[in-house]
Parts: sequence; structure tokens; C-alpha cells
Amino acid sequence: MKLRIALMIVSLLLSLGIGLTLSHSGNNGPIETGRKKIKIGLSLDTLKEARWQKDRDFFVAAAEKEGAEVLVQSANSNDSKQMQDVQSLISRGVDVLVIVPHDGKAMGQAVDAAASNGIPVISYDRLITNTGNLDLYMSFDNVKVGEAQAQFLVDTLLKTKPRISIVRIYGSPTDNNARLFKQGQDNILKPLIASGKVKVVFEDWATDWRPESAKQITNAAITRNGPVFDAILASNDGTAGGAIQALSEEGLAGKIIVTGQDADLPALQRIVSGSQTMTIYKPISKLATRAAEVAVKMAKGKPVVALAEVDNGEEQVPSILINVMVVTKDNMNETVIEDGFASKKDIYSNAAPTEPANAK
Repeated sequence: MKLRIALMIVSLLLSLGIGLTLSHSGNNGPIETGRKKIKIGLSLDTLKEARWQKDRDFFVAAAEKEGAEVLVQSANSNDSKQMQDVQSLISRGVDVLVIVPHDGKAMGQAVDAAASNGIPVISYDRLITNTGNLDLYMSFDNVKVGEAQAQFLVDTLLKTKPRISIVRIYGSPTDNNARLFKQGQDNILKPLIASGKVKVVFEDWATDWRPESAKQITNAAITRNGPVFDAILASNDGTAGGAIQALSEEGLAGKIIVTGQDADLPALQRIVSGSQTMTIYKPISKLATRAAEVAVKMAKGKPVVALAEVDNGEEQVPSILINVMVVTKDNMNETVIEDGFASKKDIYSNAAPTEPANAK
């Protein structure tokens, strides 16, 4: 079955409320898997953050368990290098490409290049836009991530205050996920902003999710408004860490609520010590393992079941979305520790006590 026809069926089934089965045979006929081992190309934006090292390790372990070989490339947040990485993986004869894009729009060309060679592509965690050839999107429900962050913030603060003021630190402007997080946050905040219950005193985007960018944003917010806001709505743990560094320099760490995402070990340590209030745990092992299993199925031409679709600006992309959960000091044991994502020993070993995050 041609991919275009499969995608049309996908959309029809979803419109009827029916789960879908996507079978990919490539643009040049069925994928040949008779050679000794399936090759999967994994193109990563970066490996600088611990989170992406975990994705890589879980993915490789799961793929190897399925008998596949994984060729890993990391672009160090450079679009040109990532395009070169993809071209290299194509030339090395991979059966499937799994891409975590630095810039979702820029990587549309990479998807088109793979399609012209009959290679299916999975967009992993971050959506690739600017292409009509993307086969599958696998991620978490990123709008719900943003909603959970904002809902936690307003639930925590509006219980005791009639009005609150916040600083918003968005993610990288080149990452489509950052816009989805913002969309989810907006879903919760806009009605409250309109009613006057929430005031945004400062907001900006953190280039490439860099903590130093978040620190600069927080410094600018303090310079402009003084330390008189109630919370920092940071979109991930890296930016939360940068914001907390700026707060620490002003003696404010633990006195202002700070959100996060990814459940990075330093963030978990900050949560138990009180300088960060929450994070969003995305079960990466589940996503990476499922992605590896799906990649092997696609290489073998077997059907893949997806239950959602996401608009990438060019088409409705068949999607597999995994649920997330809020992590706080109170439920650390029941979430990341119980799931084996982080150990109690590691979380508590370097956590120095600070004032509680809601102290004033």
C-alpha cells in the first residue's frame, strides 16, 4: 500500500473514532529485510542533557533486543550538522530513520530526502514540520504538559491569594514542542489573565533551552519588576535551573514557585530541597522502547497501530502519544522512584534543605 493512501485511511479512521493501523512499504516498494540485521538511524538534536542520553540508551537497548542495529548521531543543536547526519545515515543504508529535530521546520528537508530513498521516518518527541512525507510522530501529549504546569501553578497559588503575578519562560523558539507547551499553558492561563486573577509581569523565549538564557530572563524580570512576583512558569528543568540560579543570587530560591519538566536528576534534587516546586515526568523508557519496537516493525513492513493524529502544517500525521504525570516532593516515591526512573539514593544524596517553595 502506498503511504499516501495509508495516511488517507488513517485520517478517515480517526474521523470515525476508530484506532488505526498504518502499514508502510516505502516509496520504492517493500523494504528489504533479508540482510543480516535491520539498521535504524537515530538522529538526535543533542546529547548535552541527561534526558536525551536516557532516550538514546533506552532506545538502543530496546532495538538491540529486537535484533536491530542502531546508528546514533548527535547534531549538537546545529541544523546544518543534523542535515549532514541524516544524509550520512541514508547513505549508510538505514531501513528506518528516527529523528529528534533541533529545528522541526528545518528537518522537513531531511524527511523529504529519506522519503525519496524509500526510508520511513519517525519524528521522535519533537514534531517535524514543513513536510508532507512524515510517517509517524511519537511523543507525549505536549499540550497537556503545558496545561499540567499551569494548572499546578494556579491551583497552588490561587488557593491563598485572590491575584498572582508570574514570569513565563518559554522554551526554544525553534522547537515546535515549546509552542505546544505554551499552548497548553495558555489554555489554563488566558481566562485567568482576562479576569485579572493572573498577571504576567515578564516573558521571553530561552534560545535552545539554555539555562543561561533562562537566568538572563529571570534577571531581567527582577530588574524590571523587583522580586515581587509569585512564580516562574519555566517550561523545562534546564530553564528552571537557570531561573533558580538567578533567584539564588537574590536570596529568593525556595521563596518563589518554579515549575519544570523532564524530571532531570538535578531538578528532582532541587524539588526535595525546596528550590524547585514541581516537574513533569515523561516516562521516557516507555516512549523510547515503544519507538524502537515500532521502528523495527516499520523496517519489516509490519502494521503499526496509532490512536491519534497531529497536524504538522502540511498533513495530519499518525501519532502515538504517551501520558505524563506531575512530580512534587510529596509524590516522588510513587512516580519517578517507583517507576525506576531515578533512585531514592541519587535524589536525596545531594539535596540540601532550603526554605519551602511557598514561603514568603
